[in-house]
Amino acid sequence: MVSLRSLFRASVSLALVTGTAGMANAQSALGQDERTGGSDADATGEDIVVNGSYARSLSAAAETKRRAAYGVDSISSTDIGKFPTQNVAEALQLVPGVAITRPRGEGLYVSVRGLGPQFQNTLMNGRTVALNDLIENGGAAGRQFRFEMLPAEFTSSIDVVKTPTADMSEGALGGNIDVKTFRPLDVGNRTTLNLRGTYTTQTEKVKPNATILTSARSADGSFGILAGAQYWGKAVRNDRFMNFGWLLDRYTAAAAGGLPTGLYSPTRTRPTVETEDRKRVSGIVSAQWRPTPELETTLDVIATRLDVAYDEFGLDIYPDDPGTSVVPGSVVRDGDTITRATINRVRFMASREYSLNRHDLLTIGLKQTWNPDRWHLSANVNWSAAHSFHPDYRTGTVRSRAVFNAPLTYDASGGYKVLPVFTTPVDPTVAANYTLYPFNIAPKDSKDWDSYSRVDVARDMGGVLAKLAAGVEYHWRKRDYFRRDYNVNPAANTPLTSLGAGAFEQMPFNDFLKDVGGAVPRNWLVPVTGAFVNAFFTPTVENAPLTLGDRRSSFVVTEKIAAGYLRADYELGMISGNVGVRYVHTDQVASGTLTSGTTATPASFPKTFNNVLPSFNLRADLSATLVGRLAASRVLTRPNVTDSAPRITVSTDAPTASGGNPELVPFLATQFDGSLEWYFAPSGLLSGAVFYKAMDDYITQQNLNIDIPGRGTVRLATQVNGGNAKVYGAEVAYSQVFTFLPAPFDGFGVQGSYTHTSVKADYTAGSRTIRDQLIGLSKNSFNLVGFYDKGPLSARLSYVWRDRYLAGTGSTVQAPTYVAPFGSLDGNLSIRVTDAVTLSLEGINLAGARQNSYNDDRLRFGEINYYGRTILFGARAAF
Repeated sequence: MVSLRSLFRASVSLALVTGTAGMANAQSALGQDERTGGSDADATGEDIVVNGSYARSLSAAAETKRRAAYGVDSISSTDIGKFPTQNVAEALQLVPGVAITRPRGEGLYVSVRGLGPQFQNTLMNGRTVALNDLIENGGAAGRQFRFEMLPAEFTSSIDVVKTPTADMSEGALGGNIDVKTFRPLDVGNRTTLNLRGTYTTQTEKVKPNATILTSARSADGSFGILAGAQYWGKAVRNDRFMNFGWLLDRYTAAAAGGLPTGLYSPTRTRPTVETEDRKRVSGIVSAQWRPTPELETTLDVIATRLDVAYDEFGLDIYPDDPGTSVVPGSVVRDGDTITRATINRVRFMASREYSLNRHDLLTIGLKQTWNPDRWHLSANVNWSAAHSFHPDYRTGTVRSRAVFNAPLTYDASGGYKVLPVFTTPVDPTVAANYTLYPFNIAPKDSKDWDSYSRVDVARDMGGVLAKLAAGVEYHWRKRDYFRRDYNVNPAANTPLTSLGAGAFEQMPFNDFLKDVGGAVPRNWLVPVTGAFVNAFFTPTVENAPLTLGDRRSSFVVTEKIAAGYLRADYELGMISGNVGVRYVHTDQVASGTLTSGTTATPASFPKTFNNVLPSFNLRADLSATLVGRLAASRVLTRPNVTDSAPRITVSTDAPTASGGNPELVPFLATQFDGSLEWYFAPSGLLSGAVFYKAMDDYITQQNLNIDIPGRGTVRLATQVNGGNAKVYGAEVAYSQVFTFLPAPFDGFGVQGSYTHTSVKADYTAGSRTIRDQLIGLSKNSFNLVGFYDKGPLSARLSYVWRDRYLAGTGSTVQAPTYVAPFGSLDGNLSIRVTDAVTLSLEGINLAGARQNSYNDDRLRFGEINYYGRTILFGARAAF
């Protein structure tokens, strides 16, 4: 075990000091917003003087919120650089109403006000951006931005807009998230360097993290160029007990046990250890030319390559396989849940899953602004490409497996927070007990292109009608997704040992979920990937033609979006705001392959949407310290690309499949928002907001049985526009630096927020009725930060928590899935040893919390995930 002391001593490093540059950027945001026309009037006329960089950043964020012409929460680079954040998502979790998902301990997706990741519109420097996909297991949602692709060190500020204006790009029912990167005329002449180590307790490994950022500005301030690069590594281990659902009436047939109807029993279960070796290389270039105060040209280039070598060691257990039956007299029930039973002929499958997953993202943006006299003109173009793929077919998703059949006795009476008790008379660590199972390699290739252009023109009018603005926007996007499955079926009952002793090994971990009670197998045999590839992936297999299944899994979806808007800003005494309308025309073509028997037919499904999206924002300066807001708007989110694609992907392990529906229409919502903000001190803010969203054409899951040649009957999950839903709630936020205390206690402060969200909904999943729930919606969430920031010392401790949420709606025969409440305790300590150098120590998930889930009833175990703690240590320097 590596001690923290030895880690700290080993950190001979320099680190990025983002405080000064971040504050320059944050202060620049206090003026007129160059695209949305935020007010630059000074509300109080008072200078804000507070100690500590974090305290200053809170004040800057409060002023950004205070002066905006719409509802927004902002976070500056000092927040991001000074908090224990591995990427932008983990910084955003401190914004009121924002929650994140952390698969394997890494912030990945963002939700706003209870609506899941697909309902957010993520922009980079105000522009749309291409999207990478989760290809490790074939996930290809197509609307969820992967925030791990953005280094936090390149980010100057983030705005989360909750009440949009007509000029903002559509696509969000939750929030418009605009991530802004550093620019040279804001940073000036400055070079910063950061070398850190990232240590994870589950792996006991340290990986390096190095960032350099340099900026130069001409003497007259008219030209600047900024460049930066980052290498970031992390070793990950996640101990995971997985359950794929609880089935209704699995053992009612006489041959299966003849149990009464209405009872739930577990389906496929997998104790597994997931490991990742993560390496990210990123670069940024930004150039600005401002020959006159009215004319400015800006170029932004950002590139990221993320390689994730994924290696999983699992033991799949199938109590629901065809032919299994429950032993009479072994069943114990608690209500409608079978908490204990013995099941005959259960399949135990030792599984090794390996893939090298590469994610490339490149975005190039150019903006020209011209502000002569009372006119404001701008032209903006951006091109981005995202590519998620396996660099080599042998490092695609490789599934090597071996099986045995044996009775299984399970006991789930302990509930979902502990492991169930699984017992079987066959030893899963003995190679002689196994026979070979079908081998599979599944390469995936997901390409996403995004082209964006717009022209805006505005004129300051004066009087009640303060400003008129109009603009047009064209957005082209293409998603090309390819998947194929190489399947090799060994002869029945071929012993695993026939491949030789080098084809298998004992699981290389002996402490699987060691602190969790229960008794599932914690050690088992695992295949060796290279031996299976060499034995089965022959030239004949490699060169085989595409199968019907391969053709069904692949698709292309293109979108051509033309939009135009009109916006009017008004001012009348203490009242100001804006009103506008946006018109959006979308041409979508979803292409794929349909199959009938052995015949494959290419097919394309065109779809056109026309939407009118009005918006209204009102701001009232009720006093020198009190601001009230009202807002209303019509918003939309387009369906996930995968859900619109004419494709069917069949599981290689179970009789299930997923498919798309090209007839889907967008989610639409009418939303209202009201808020009150009290700026009671230069470093103090107390705000509250209420919100309401009436959603139309809500998209939900539908299940049906279909026949697949060579596979028989499988249960297909697809999507349909299934009804309406109403989301409403309230949020409150508070932040203050205790400057009224005597020194040195005037460096203490607190920041926190709480969000409550409720839903009224009635829709179906299969034949199951889902009421008052939406996927990904937590009713309650909060964050709380205590900090001290004065002189050379900065320390913070934060706790972020979200309530349970619906993760899967289930189906006619399967129970819904819920993720249990989860909280993360994070901390940061930094000491400025000289004017230029700061040492830092940060921790993520300090309390060692586990993420759990269950299936509709707390007796129906779901998942247990434990990825341990992450410690980051190093030093920062600027010169």
